[in-house]
Amino acid sequence: MKRFFLTVGIAAVTSLVTVFAFRYFDRKNYNVQTYFNNQIPVQRASLNSFIPGNTTDFTEAAEKTIQTVVHIKTQYNYKNSYYDQFFGYDPFFNFFNQRPYGNNVLMASGSGVLISENGYIVTNNHVVSDATEIEVTLNDKRTYTATVVGSDKGTDLALIKIEETGLPFISYGNSDDVRIGEWVLAVGNPFNLTSTVTAGIVSAKARDINILGDNTTVESFIQTDAAVNPGNSGGALVNTKGELIGINAAIATNTGSYTGYSFAIPSNIVRKVIADILEFGQVQRAFMGINFSDIDSKLAKTMGLKDLKGVYVSSVYEDGASFKAGIKQGDIITKINGIPVNSQSELKEMLIRQRPGDKIEVSILRDETENNYSVVLENREGTTAVLAPGASTGKKALGATFTEISREEKNKLGIEYGVKVTKLEKGKLWSAGIKDNFIITSIDNKPVKSVDDIDKYLGNKQGGTLIEGVYTNGMQAYYAFGM
Repeated sequence: MKRFFLTVGIAAVTSLVTVFAFRYFDRKNYNVQTYFNNQIPVQRASLNSFIPGNTTDFTEAAEKTIQTVVHIKTQYNYKNSYYDQFFGYDPFFNFFNQRPYGNNVLMASGSGVLISENGYIVTNNHVVSDATEIEVTLNDKRTYTATVVGSDKGTDLALIKIEETGLPFISYGNSDDVRIGEWVLAVGNPFNLTSTVTAGIVSAKARDINILGDNTTVESFIQTDAAVNPGNSGGALVNTKGELIGINAAIATNTGSYTGYSFAIPSNIVRKVIADILEFGQVQRAFMGINFSDIDSKLAKTMGLKDLKGVYVSSVYEDGASFKAGIKQGDIITKINGIPVNSQSELKEMLIRQRPGDKIEVSILRDETENNYSVVLENREGTTAVLAPGASTGKKALGATFTEISREEKNKLGIEYGVKVTKLEKGKLWSAGIKDNFIITSIDNKPVKSVDDIDKYLGNKQGGTLIEGVYTNGMQAYYAFGM
């Protein structure tokens, strides 16, 4: 009997525990279910929950732009000088799609933008420089042979032309109106994938990345995070209206492909450079006749400046445009024509958009007082005249003619390259003490391999210059002077 009642008791207790547990957990489950039912309803991802008009639509801008962006294919002689730059010193290496073709031809590709109905196309100088053949393919697959109308290394822009009419073309936008954070589209032909459109925002403006490798060049790039890859070079950067606000020129990369940032030449620079090429055959550069630098904390402390805004005037050329206007060393440029400038790149961008003879209003901060000065800009020769096509300001200022040296002279002197000074007249070289038959081997530590390098390095040089070389008797010499 004891065993019987013990079994019954255990069964009863077990039953009570089971009923209690069931009711307890059932109540908890009920509470959880009630909690979820009180939440905001969840929508499926496929349903459109956006209010019309509140989203950015890229379709119209893309459709307008892809018809105006062309695919450029170029050929180069395997042994020409550009090939050496391409695989050795060219800062745009890896921004092409390139491959050797046969035994002595290099193939490359890039992009370009139609800017007129009669076949004028803007692209980068490095896309077509030294090309022996340029092939242009339109978005509708028509193919043409193009010729170079003109180019400018200092801004990395070139103008080419195909013989056709009635072509779609893009309209210029105002790059000054571009705002950081604004949506933009990059249109081009990356990796030979024609008519490719990518989107991003403007990350920065007036960016100087020192890719052109020369202090006399103009770098004031629009920086974006729109994906740009090899083959996009020379393509369009457009706003959401489909207006051209820049020409894609470079990417920041350790791999040769896009890693987050790309850079475009502002359309206001493009418009002016192309207008100069069409009207004068070359870019007309205007100069203030000063050397200038960015203001950082170190400079401000050294010079006793209270603010980091503006651009510091480090020196003024005697009888130059700024000297004549009354600007002095130590002045701070705060505005050009009422537009604030806070970096060298911004100032260079303002100047490249001017021509010799143009008058600009320069706001100067001196002794904590701001005043305006009217500066009449000048050309490299110190006049207000525009230069004729083909004028060589660099060689003319030097006061000499040049010839390339023979192989025998190279072997005799133990040098690999150089350009000989001949017919020396009064000029920069004569004043520096250089004599006839001096062989220039480098300018500012950059090798001089051809006569064209003289213009390349000194055509728009401003400031101190160092020339190294050797005389025909084997004596080495160094000369420094100001341009």
